[in-house]
Amino acid sequence: MNQKAFQDYYPPELNQCYGCGQLNEHGHKLRSYWDGEESVAYFRPLPFHTAIPGFVYGGLLASLIDCHGTGTAAAAAYRVEGREMDTLPPHRFVTASLKADFLRPTPLNIELELRGRVKEMKGRKVVVEVTILARGEICVRGEVVAVEIPESMARNVGTEVQHRSSDR
Repeated sequence: MNQKAFQDYYPPELNQCYGCGQLNEHGHKLRSYWDGEESVAYFRPLPFHTAIPGFVYGGLLASLIDCHGTGTAAAAAYRVEGREMDTLPPHRFVTASLKADFLRPTPLNIELELRGRVKEMKGRKVVVEVTILARGEICVRGEVVAVEIPESMARNVGTEVQHRSSDR
């Protein structure tokens, strides 16, 4: 992809997440992008992500849904304001609720495709539907309720955040 990933815009103090933080040397380093009105990310599970031989464990899949959902929420907040993701103050989201429905076993050793779609935006909350596909078939369907990080959390890392007004 020629475009910058959502996560590439996160400032260093907010780029430590195990799932999507580009500065976490042990993490997944998930990278999400816009593809029209949907967000997309790709991830290839490694052999140690095994549930039973040949299949991915559910915790990893939930983690991917989580991080792709919160990244999509952040990108959507900028998009609705007509701002680029590198403008200040930053929009950053955390997970308030995560749901995952495992529809079929997810094979290991192939690239997985994540697709996200914003279902609802209201105030500090963004609801994102995420699907994980293997070879074009949906294996997992999830939903993330993401909320903009609270001021107290932002202060702990030395960042100021701007909350969108609740009338949007």
